[in-house]
Amino acid sequence: MTPIRIAFLGLTDAAVLIAAREKGFAEAQGIALELLRDTSWATLRDRLVYGQVQAGHMLAPLAVAVTLGLSQQSCALSAPYKLNVNGNLLVMAPDFAAALEPNTAVRLTDPLATAHDFANAIGLHHRKPVIGVVHRFSSHALILRYFLGSAGIDPDRDVVLRVLPPSLMVEAMRAGEIDGFTAGEPWGSGAIEAGLAEAVAAGERLWQRGVEKVLAFRTDWMERNPETVDRLLQALAKAAVWCDDPANRGDLAQLLARPDYLDQPADLIERALAGRIVARQGEPPLDLPNFLLFAREATSFPWQSQALWIYSQLVRWHMVEPSAERQARAAAVFRPDIYRRALAGSDAPMPGASMKVEGAVAGPLAIGVPRGAITLGPDGFFDGRAFDPDRIEAYLADLGWARGQA
Repeated sequence: MTPIRIAFLGLTDAAVLIAAREKGFAEAQGIALELLRDTSWATLRDRLVYGQVQAGHMLAPLAVAVTLGLSQQSCALSAPYKLNVNGNLLVMAPDFAAALEPNTAVRLTDPLATAHDFANAIGLHHRKPVIGVVHRFSSHALILRYFLGSAGIDPDRDVVLRVLPPSLMVEAMRAGEIDGFTAGEPWGSGAIEAGLAEAVAAGERLWQRGVEKVLAFRTDWMERNPETVDRLLQALAKAAVWCDDPANRGDLAQLLARPDYLDQPADLIERALAGRIVARQGEPPLDLPNFLLFAREATSFPWQSQALWIYSQLVRWHMVEPSAERQARAAAVFRPDIYRRALAGSDAPMPGASMKVEGAVAGPLAIGVPRGAITLGPDGFFDGRAFDPDRIEAYLADLGWARGQA
């Protein structure tokens, strides 16, 4: 058996790693998988960068940021496999949410209108709202900035973004230290269940099938151990299919609920797995069937266009200076070549292209692949824009960014 240590955070979207270990998929590939739970993304990042673990359950933008030298120690990271898409909620305290559309189903269905309501609510609030984010370089934070910016809200001026580990968000709300937060499940639902918050937006409605967590390796380790990497990805691909099967939701929720994993109630965890989201305490659940995906519709494929969307947002918010070299390095963090090598000959979805226009798929779309076809689901952004990775500067200009702007 080949030992592999992977660091993770206690989130529902760690499900594929946990299932790979607990349901025998890793063992079947000759891998002795050890999962090491961390509390913060900064600690997990450091474990990976300094070689305490061989891989990490990682925020996709953090893998890009580390590679670009934006987050502590610079280190080349590679992400040949996406662990999930979507799975996040933006929640705010009831006193703030009272200024928004009162019908939570309408609120979540029309994020663009909700963003404008949010702008008005800021003006009515007694101070700048403090919103918790799990890391500066997280999909949550970038999508939140996009959501706020769509209504003319400056996320660096009009609100306070405070970094907190996901597991501390609910207690920070209880203590009145933050007015809301955006995080992966089950923490948003936990705050709603406690009556501390209401759902304002769901990640699945902000960017349908938006990139979230990836399996990240140090690039040098990955390249030295190709056969081990391939076996691990084969195990994860099978585990992801098991996680996406509705017949396994109850079993998976019970597994994730264990004290060594999420240590949260199984029924709370199952809400995200089933896409049955309670938006306000006491209300019936809303049906969001694509709230969290693990395998279907080529979820696990690492589209380099999604890495470039991340890069575009880092540029937009002046976190990195744009350059052709940085753009190329950002794209290269996602490794469809390794995905194809590892899963060749399997039933895993195998797109022939490595990039696509993000936000261009309006409904289920069958695409031809070397063996058969894959159906891609809608991937739209809530504001109707599309991201063409060949026209990044034009895309940013449409969002109001200008080169050289401070």
